[in-house]
This record gives sequence, structure tokens and C-alpha cells, in this order.
Amino acid sequence: MKRLHLVPILVALLSALALPHAATAQNSGSSAVSVIVPSRERPVATIHSEEQQARDWGLQTDEWARYRELMQGPLGVYSPKLDPLTALGIEARSDEERSRYAELQVQAEARRVEKMLAYQRAYDAAWQRLAPGMLRVSLPGVSPAASSTSLAQSTGRTAVFVKDGCATCDQAVQRLQASGAEFDVYVVGSRADDAHIRDWAQRARIDPAKVRARQITLNHDDGHWLSLGLQGELPAAVRQVGGQWQRQP
Repeated sequence: MKRLHLVPILVALLSALALPHAATAQNSGSSAVSVIVPSRERPVATIHSEEQQARDWGLQTDEWARYRELMQGPLGVYSPKLDPLTALGIEARSDEERSRYAELQVQAEARRVEKMLAYQRAYDAAWQRLAPGMLRVSLPGVSPAASSTSLAQSTGRTAVFVKDGCATCDQAVQRLQASGAEFDVYVVGSRADDAHIRDWAQRARIDPAKVRARQITLNHDDGHWLSLGLQGELPAAVRQVGGQWQRQP
């Protein structure tokens, strides 16, 4: 009879001993769920994409990673659209690094300008085939007789490179216009937008009569300024001397 009384006691003890383990297991399971975090491993496709982007700029993957890191800091706040070579060059840790990134950027710019000029030549040829008599950039009162010109056609004339929002550019063009000189204006950063050039010409007080008479032509820069490789800020008045374009005082 005493053995029969022991059974409930043993069962109760075993149940009591099991409860902490069960609770622990439940807590452990709950804790396991609460600490699960997304994997930090990047998809293979992302890694390959970044490797390709690094190669596109002539960089190693560790250099590309440093560029990404730099753009997360103050540099990215001040210049959020800075290209990798400029960013790495600005934050270069040695003269050797700075020189390397400068050379890479010159090479990249040369390739870009070459492509732009090749496309501009194709565009000019297409324009002559499809719309030879149509004015590319028109000002109020300017007839279709006044059309844009290419840099190669402006031999013997002054080419003036300007940009929007540049007061000294407007003043330089106004002085040339007042002097009666014939010149070709190239608007840098016009993004091939004719309306952009029209707005600039009106603000700069370009005389439509002089444009009609082709004493002044208005043109998109289309990479010409970079292709000349001249130093200094805009505005820039240049002339071809002995087959070479030279900046004028």
C-alpha cells in the first residue's frame, strides 16, 4: 500500500523537474526567433555587378568598396553624384594614388569625348540628310537661313565657350557682339536642349539680326570644349592658329 502512495509523489516530482526544462526550451525557442537577423551575405549577382562596375572604371574591387564607403560619409553628402575616380582622387592617401586616379580619369574622359564626337558627326550627317534646311536653334525673328555650325567649320572665326548662370560669360559675349566681331557661341552643359540655348541667348541679349546674318551662331558644345584640352575657366574665346586651337586673351 505504501508503494501505491509513492507513485503519485514520484509523478509529481518528475513533472516538476520537467517543467523548468520545458520552460527553458520554450524560452530558448522564443529567444531564437527574436534574435534571427537577415543574412549579411550579399547575393552573388550583386557581387558580380559591383565587380563589373569596378572594371568599368578601371578599379579593383577593394577600391570600389572604398568609393562606396566614402560616399556614405561627408563627401557623399556634399557631392552625392561624384564619380568614383574623382571621389577616390580627392580622398587619395598618397601622391601615387592621386596620380593613378588622375590618369584613369583622363583616359575615361578621352574615351567619353571620342564617343560623343563620333555620335555628333553621325548626328550632323543625319541632320543634313533629313532636315538640311531646318534651323536647329531658333530665336524669335530668326529665319531658317541661320543655322548652327560645327567647330571644324568655324576656322578663321572666334569660338566662344560659355555656360549658363555665368555672368562673366554673358559679359564676354556682349562685348564681342558690341565690337562687331563674327563669332560662334558654344553653350557647355546645354544637354542638346535647344530651349536651353534659346533661353540663354535671350538672357545674354544676343541680337537675333546678327544670328540671321550668321555673324553669330549658337551651338551646343557637344564635348568640343573637353576635346580641345585647354586650361582655365569659362568663358573662353579660342581661335585656330596654325592648325591648333589657342585661347585668346
